Amino acid sequence: MNQRIAAVLLLVFTRVAAAAADPIQIPLWKDGAPGTPATKPEDEPTLYLTRPAADGATKTAVIICPGGGYGHLSMDKEGSEIAEWFNSFGVTAFVLRYRHHGTGHMHPVPMLDGKRAVRTVRSRAGEWNIDPEKIGVMGFSAGGHLASTLGTHVDAGDSTADDPIERASSRPDFLILCYPVVSMTADYMHKGSRDNLIGKDADPDLARNMSSELQVTAQTPPTFIFQTNADKTVPAENAVSFYLALRKANVPAELHIYQNGNHGLGQAKTITGTADWPARCQQWMQVRGLLEPAAK
Repeated sequence: MNQRIAAVLLLVFTRVAAAAADPIQIPLWKDGAPGTPATKPEDEPTLYLTRPAADGATKTAVIICPGGGYGHLSMDKEGSEIAEWFNSFGVTAFVLRYRHHGTGHMHPVPMLDGKRAVRTVRSRAGEWNIDPEKIGVMGFSAGGHLASTLGTHVDAGDSTADDPIERASSRPDFLILCYPVVSMTADYMHKGSRDNLIGKDADPDLARNMSSELQVTAQTPPTFIFQTNADKTVPAENAVSFYLALRKANVPAELHIYQNGNHGLGQAKTITGTADWPARCQQWMQVRGLLEPAAK
């Protein structure tokens, strides 16, 4: 075997081994998560870290919020499989296991977990060779609602906190929303997500506060949105309303609505046309300057 072939095989083996490695589990709180009711040990909010091969790594990271109607989490199709895809083009990925109605929790607990996830990654960015200004949040369905919430309910962190994580900003630097739940007030809202998050009889002010299309400001991060016209579970009006709000606030945004595909597609690998969305998302990240190789 000549040296060139050996080098190629070593590179392939290294990348396969990196992709196959078990994710690193990072509890969001070392001494147990705050909030009511008390969280069971098996439900502790956790980040699952997977990293790209060092030779192709960028300094960008994405926190992935799986969907599940705020009642469960689709940790594979909308979690680990997406993390592997990000790793394939140099992006560090964190899949977020957040608390929800299925673990006995409602608002504001999912948002609390999401903010803590962003703060955790930002405060430890140097440890993982991540640029603290290139941390995005991606969400699918109800996870898309959580991601949009994190992009519209931002804070700079508590500079007086003893915990260094709490001093970090909770604002994502970009958002990727996939067939997202957005509104908690409109006729096209996903009632199951609304009921699980804020309750059937939620105070109208709370419902408006949790309707992300009503909370967009100029501080909302640049956003990529993917949706299908055929989605009857979470209609495309959710995605469109958020996109229009971003335009009104002069926030850079890109929206793709494909013809085919029911709700919960993940990467939509078997659906002609719609399977194009991951490539368009990667291209958008390239245009945003998020895929530049990390300096060696």
